[in-house]
Amino acid sequence: MQVMSTFEHSVRLELAISALEINGIQKQNIFAVPLNNRTVDRRLLDTLHHSDGVSLFSTGAAIATAFAVIGASIGFSLQWGPIYWGLIGATSGFLLGFLIDLFITRVVKKRSRLLKGKNPQVILIVECDNKQADSVEDILWHYLALGVARVET
Repeated sequence: MQVMSTFEHSVRLELAISALEINGIQKQNIFAVPLNNRTVDRRLLDTLHHSDGVSLFSTGAAIATAFAVIGASIGFSLQWGPIYWGLIGATSGFLLGFLIDLFITRVVKKRSRLLKGKNPQVILIVECDNKQADSVEDILWHYLALGVARVET
């Protein structure tokens, strides 16, 4: 039986491995694989086949609507009229909203990701007997595994 789990790379992983060895699992039956973190930054604009759920359009559309209404209302008393001033307001509002979203995505969220830090994950694979599988799984959950799965071999 193979018991697989994922951990954050931390002291808890080392404690889990030590507890497994104390419970009779030999070192050659424990396999830990560290996963690599993403090194490429996310794309700003989505394509037809790839979307990351971050929209640079929504704030621009909302501010464009507000500025278009204000521009059209004020445009009744200005020389070019309400239609031109509504279009000018919509364009300037969309650009302002787009730049706000771009700034938040590029600067604020990137800074918070750097401060928060990325903890790499480790996949831990333990080969054991069917009798030991329950105790191995309990040990892994006790040391805060992110997920645990069993596979019969």
